[in-house]
Amino acid sequence: MSVAPEFKELFGRLYHSIWNERRLEFIPLVIADTHALGDPTVSGRGVGPESYRRQVERFLTGLPDLRFDVEETISEGEKLVVAWTISGTHRGEFLGVPPTNRRVSFSGITINQIRNGKIIESTVIWDGLGLLEQFGAELPVRYEMLAATSR
Repeated sequence: MSVAPEFKELFGRLYHSIWNERRLEFIPLVIADTHALGDPTVSGRGVGPESYRRQVERFLTGLPDLRFDVEETISEGEKLVVAWTISGTHRGEFLGVPPTNRRVSFSGITINQIRNGKIIESTVIWDGLGLLEQFGAELPVRYEMLAATSR
């Protein structure tokens, strides 16, 4: 794992303190006021620390024992790319699915754009379909066919 020295504190606060220790007070120290969040499960684009806080809280509501594991990082210029896996137990409503108490794990990649020591943009791509399958959610036929062909 390689994190540029200038990103180490930011990286630790984001993935260790905020996500794994639930220290949401660190969000304004990491996320810029103009931060744009691009996530396939968020309609529109969220802006700023409060939007990011809502996203963290949404995940923690659905998976209160969530663990965020960083698998790999790449940093170049003002970008920090993080490949990650989240695991947890589905104990609250998430993605419109009521709690199933199932243990789940899913992976994704976040591309963080950094300026002046804060994240100004995050583009997130993660396996929401795989997560819904782990929940045992009823998927529309077109998604079931897609999932079957990707195996």
